[in-house]
Amino acid sequence: MVLARVTGNVVSSAKEPRLEGLKLLLLEKIDPADMKGTGEYVVALDTVGAGEGEVVFYVSGSSARQTGLTTGKPGDAAVIGIVDNLEMDGSIVYRKDDRT
Repeated sequence: MVLARVTGNVVSSAKEPRLEGLKLLLLEKIDPADMKGTGEYVVALDTVGAGEGEVVFYVSGSSARQTGLTTGKPGDAAVIGIVDNLEMDGSIVYRKDDRT
């Protein structure tokens, strides 16, 4: 699993029919030590209703096709969780309620 921040939505009017109705998110990977973006982006299928600015974790490869919404879908990345808190070395480095 990889930590990322939702930076936007991806809209595609022409796509594989099995992707119809699925929300696509643009994610930027983040460094958990400082919660800053790494400049690496990925488009992922949203399975949890994540929104812009939220910190999420996603899976890629065959794991992305093992959720209730993505089984049999041609996707290589899927958001599978929204982060509420992130603790590192005994300190909270991210709390969803504190985000700006």
